[in-house]
Amino acid sequence: MHAERNKLPIGALLALAMTGFICIMTETLPAGLLPAISAGLDISPSLAGQMVTAYALGSMLAAIPLTLATQSWRRRRVLLATVVGFLIFNSITAWSTSFALTLVARFFAGAAAGLAWSLIAGYARRMVTPVNQGRALAIAMVGTPIALSLGVPLGTWMGNLLGWRWSFAVMSAMTLGLALWILITVPDYPGKTASQREPILAVLRKPGVRPVLGVVFTWMLAHNVLYTYIAPVAAQAGLEQSVDLILLVFGAASLLGIWITGRLVDHYLRRTVLVSLGSFALIALLLATFDVSAGGLYAAVFIWGLSFGGAATLLQTALADSAGDATDAALSMNVVVWNCAIAGAGILGGVLLDSLGVSSFPWALLGLLLVAFAIASTATRHGFKAGSRHTEAATH
Repeated sequence: MHAERNKLPIGALLALAMTGFICIMTETLPAGLLPAISAGLDISPSLAGQMVTAYALGSMLAAIPLTLATQSWRRRRVLLATVVGFLIFNSITAWSTSFALTLVARFFAGAAAGLAWSLIAGYARRMVTPVNQGRALAIAMVGTPIALSLGVPLGTWMGNLLGWRWSFAVMSAMTLGLALWILITVPDYPGKTASQREPILAVLRKPGVRPVLGVVFTWMLAHNVLYTYIAPVAAQAGLEQSVDLILLVFGAASLLGIWITGRLVDHYLRRTVLVSLGSFALIALLLATFDVSAGGLYAAVFIWGLSFGGAATLLQTALADSAGDATDAALSMNVVVWNCAIAGAGILGGVLLDSLGVSSFPWALLGLLLVAFAIASTATRHGFKAGSRHTEAATH
């Protein structure tokens, strides 16, 4: 049994990665289909955009309650419940003619995603021995950068080819295949007994949990300001017509970043976090102090993607290490904080753009990243400890 867990169960980990891919694709799909959705439901594009908002609210509000409510369930049952949720609510979105019903379906699809994100990392870690947990999580997270880079263009392409309703229907069909994949490859584990469960506030008070969540919020707030408002940043460099290519470069760099992180996370988690934050901060400083050419912006985006690609793996590994047996509860908090950062970035970026212009973005990013760097660099005893996770695992 130990020898089996010492190997990486690639098929099962990729099933988790596919779950993450569907989470992100379902979230971003409306962004490339706003004109078609607004015409199909006879609403304005701005109202159609609230489909993304409803999804994010579902993830943010439901992650902790659903995670706590399902702690006693067998783990594969919970994972399949999230997949069935996507099947049901994407199907409703595909066939609904009522905007109100569509928003309700999007909210509950987001709730399914919130539960999935609180589950994936702990599940991946449970499949392997402690010395392989970082690598396993890197594989389980690979669906995220793929979906982030391809989600909007792929959704737009599907919408143009099939119509926006069939795009959601295709997502439903994919979840059917995923459910079968999970049943065949993903091992099952028992849930927690009543005596094993910890109150959510007790988990939050665990040493290391709050510093990691602080880094999650500041790092993701900085990232999402730039990601959400990449179009006006690109326009500054004369690349307003090349946003899709810029996002493709970002996605390719993110994939490389997650591969590099998979090689480093178990030995150099702390250093990799600090180097990633430092690299992103350096890009922000260069964007703030120099007029960036088109080539310079592509180079900056590549380094940004490289530094971001492994962020989910690094932060969730650090959070799970800090939370111990309460990993799922801590990761449900991560879902809430992550989505708060996404929502906050939309607000902060909009205020900056309207009041100070796009040139203020790099300075805001730099300030946020320096705060994140300060939190990570001072969390030496808990959260982002120095040394190899292999050595740590050997002592437990």
